[in-house]
Amino acid sequence: MVTCALCGTRATSEAEALSWTTSVERGRTLHHCVTCSREHLRAIEGKFDSDWW
Repeated sequence: MVTCALCGTRATSEAEALSWTTSVERGRTLHHCVTCSREHLRAIEGKFDSDWW
């Protein structure tokens, strides 16, 4: 099961998880739900560390 690293939302299916954003920070793979991805889009694209946002 995939869980959002920011808000804790869990994907209800594998198909839903495909629309989520995935990033690798400090060797860890993080998943972000669609809502959090949209809210923090500029920080994600700027490759800011998630601790910053």
